[in-house]
Amino acid sequence: MSNIKLNKIFKTVCIASDHAGFNLKESIKDYLINKDISVFDLGPFNNQSVDYPDYAKKLALRIKGKKSDVGILVCGSGTGMSITANKFKSIRAAVCYNLSSTRLSRQHNDANIIALGSRLTKKSLSLKLVEVFLKTKFEGGRHLKRVKKI
Repeated sequence: MSNIKLNKIFKTVCIASDHAGFNLKESIKDYLINKDISVFDLGPFNNQSVDYPDYAKKLALRIKGKKSDVGILVCGSGTGMSITANKFKSIRAAVCYNLSSTRLSRQHNDANIIALGSRLTKKSLSLKLVEVFLKTKFEGGRHLKRVKKI
């Protein structure tokens, strides 16, 4: 994978998971740190059972409060985390499962959270999806009018 030029789009990244997503969260965090990207980890800090809404809420509030520009959520399917995060105004969390869904979530929907399913997406693909998410710019234009309606 190529070097991420993150500072051109996002300055701050936060990450959280539930127990099912813990190992993938740690892999993503390590990957980003190795690329010299600062990552704020909201937990959990082990793979003991936790409730995913608690962590999705923490991350969504951090982005809503502009303490981070973008977030990464990981649970078993990505769905529970995205549903929870999307309850908050100005949050646009997208479950991403391939390169096209990831690219379009940024280009057309200005997604500010990527939600990944650790039980459905292999680690190698997940790392590629995070990279694409972080490198892809929102196109604006006709899409901005639609995003404003959300």
